[in-house]
Amino acid sequence: MQQPSTIILGIESSCDDTAAAIIKNGKILANIVANQDVHKAYGGVVPELASRAHQQNIVPVVEAAINEAGIKKSDINGIAFTNGPGLLGSLLVGSSFSKAFAMAMNIPLIEVNHMQGHILAHFIEEKDGSKNPPTFPFICLTVSGGHTQLVKVSSYFEMEVLGETIDDAAGEAFDKVAKMLSIPYPGGPLLDKYAQLGDATKYKFAHPKVPELNYSFSGLKTSVLYFLKKQLKENPDFITENLNDICASVQKTIVEILMIELNKAIKQTGIKRIAIAGGVSANSELRNQIQNLTTTGCEVYIPKFEYCTDNAGMIAVAGYFKFLEKNFSTQGITPNARMKVNQ
Repeated sequence: MQQPSTIILGIESSCDDTAAAIIKNGKILANIVANQDVHKAYGGVVPELASRAHQQNIVPVVEAAINEAGIKKSDINGIAFTNGPGLLGSLLVGSSFSKAFAMAMNIPLIEVNHMQGHILAHFIEEKDGSKNPPTFPFICLTVSGGHTQLVKVSSYFEMEVLGETIDDAAGEAFDKVAKMLSIPYPGGPLLDKYAQLGDATKYKFAHPKVPELNYSFSGLKTSVLYFLKKQLKENPDFITENLNDICASVQKTIVEILMIELNKAIKQTGIKRIAIAGGVSANSELRNQIQNLTTTGCEVYIPKFEYCTDNAGMIAVAGYFKFLEKNFSTQGITPNARMKVNQ
């Protein structure tokens, strides 16, 4: 089934990172990401500015990936791109470039679901040949700024959502709380950094009551907001004096909420192969708690940091598996900003 040499160019442009990667027979040769600093001044991603920055970045990023991989454009057998979910303007830049490249080079065009890409990042083979992919079926906790889901993964493209957030995503909760604390954007990683210096038992925040295996984080954000307002009335320097402890307590609560539903899913399905994916899977406390599952007999799969946040390596490897199945797209394909993980 596998060709002697299958080289896939992957393109990721779902939000504010412009990324390109080259994978050869499942092995990563290059994985380039251009970040957009323009959003820091606004405390969050501005869609119009993101799409403009993608237009500026995409050609240099692709050129850098091809050069780092040591290949020529003519060596590429297929181009995979993120078709959703994400910001529509950003997706359009990546899909338009990919369509043009596929047509110019007369190679297959492969659409990839961004969330499936995060999960399939576990199957990337490193340059030195090392890899540690989970065997099917496994449960993947996908956590990012836009999504929080528990997914049963039965094959490369057979995925079932067991539970998901009914309102905000865990990553959004981290970023919004960070904003309340005047932590610069992007706040999630900085909140994690401060949390490692604080006492996670100092402050208590309630867990939501949500049916089945679903999540909710909007109530937590509200409770933190009212807590801070009350404390600041009594002491205007409360946040400054207690920043590390506040961050640690909030982080502990969010991770506890994630782990409670994950443990329920393990019990209900009997599946003990557990993976995490998405930007929040870079969080130190979540990685620690997932690692602790090994004491209960679970096999745990934690991605490298570079495959947690948005990157094109995950898009390229997903495209590689689709290429092997000859699952190609047409030039008429259009981005879907609200694509589900099982689409």
